[in-house]
Amino acid sequence: MEKEKVMYRFIRYNGRAIDAKREVSFEIKLMSRMILDEICFNWNKEKLLEDLDYSFVHGNQKEFLRISEEYKQYVWE
Repeated sequence: MEKEKVMYRFIRYNGRAIDAKREVSFEIKLMSRMILDEICFNWNKEKLLEDLDYSFVHGNQKEFLRISEEYKQYVWE
């Protein structure tokens, strides 16, 4: 059996460019969203912990109480 040969001919197109769009599957969208949510959650939690440590070390009680209230949302189970 002979191999088929494919020949391409390129011509200049003067019209408006057409963008081809491919639909992303629901599973990929969901998984990427869940991964991004997890990354953001962990980053925010670590940032709050750093702020808590900083306010504790420097003796800022008002700031410590405010941040600890925000941090409670990350540790309730």
